[in-house]
Amino acid sequence: MVNKKYWRLKYSFSIFETFYLLLILFFSLYGRFSDYILDFILKITQVRFWVIAIYLLLIYLIYYLLVFPFHFYEDFIWEHKFSLSNQGLLSWFKDEFKKGIIFYILSLILFEFFYFSLNFSYGWILVSFFWIIITIVLAKILPTLIIPLFFKYKKITDQSIYQMIMDLAQKMRIKILDIFEIDLSKMTLKANAGLAGLGKNKRVILADTLKDRYSPDEIKVILAHEFAHQKFSHLLKILFLEAIFITFNFYLIFKTVDFFLKKFNLKDIKDLSCLPLIFIYLIILEAIENPIKNFISRNFERNADRLAIKTTGLKDAFISLMEKLAQQNLSDTSPHPLIKIFFFNHPPIEERINLAKSLRDQG
Repeated sequence: MVNKKYWRLKYSFSIFETFYLLLILFFSLYGRFSDYILDFILKITQVRFWVIAIYLLLIYLIYYLLVFPFHFYEDFIWEHKFSLSNQGLLSWFKDEFKKGIIFYILSLILFEFFYFSLNFSYGWILVSFFWIIITIVLAKILPTLIIPLFFKYKKITDQSIYQMIMDLAQKMRIKILDIFEIDLSKMTLKANAGLAGLGKNKRVILADTLKDRYSPDEIKVILAHEFAHQKFSHLLKILFLEAIFITFNFYLIFKTVDFFLKKFNLKDIKDLSCLPLIFIYLIILEAIENPIKNFISRNFERNADRLAIKTTGLKDAFISLMEKLAQQNLSDTSPHPLIKIFFFNHPPIEERINLAKSLRDQG
């Protein structure tokens, strides 16, 4: 099947990238490459802030250059090969640059504070609290600062769709700021919709690739699903879950790092050349924790599906929506159990369709 062929490379690249990155990080520690970079920077400046800033910049640039051929093939060539993108090469590079800038600024803020926290005996508490706050802030500013960097907002002009969504929000007692359409089609031909933001900043976002191709009932049931997440406070629960993992991760790092410093013949965690070791910690812990996060997320998604179908009564529309999404997005509708465990934070399409059919049979 075309879908399986498309996703086979996607899964393979994700696994390869993880091991490739770990290999580079281990090499930088064993080969003392990290020391050479730090020595070079210290000849330029001794100011701690700038040392960290330049070190991160050089590390990220080196990694991006090493992984670029694989990333370009997977993210640009492969998407075009399967007719999932019509984005031009220049536009793709511009988006890559913007993503890189955002990632670098965020990393700089986080790791500047990380090294600041090393001055305190309970630094793991400080850095955990700070990373949790940053996670919440990102969820808050996503619709107002980050999404507009990549897509143009415009208010929904179709009054029937607008009124339908507002009526649904009122029925489900969800307060939203407004309803917007974004030009997702300039980047990808995949369809999507969502409820973004926190508090009074919440807004409905419809991709033009979905709004223009799906029936009103299909749009209604997918937004009922998004509103169900809000109804169940799933975002807050996910943020709470992330807070637990962040706190655990930094506690583990602070309590065990001395053992690994000795194994790698490294000096002190405060030494910036040891940063690759922290990256290794975070990558491995993320790989271990992802199945747990995915399991919880899939349960949240099932609950949202059930409430969306119950609220709207649109079982057939939900089924047709899933079938269209599977075809348009080239979804892996029935993945291998291991793939599902490690890669799927939503139930596979086949499971979601079967859920709707079982609810339909129940009347």
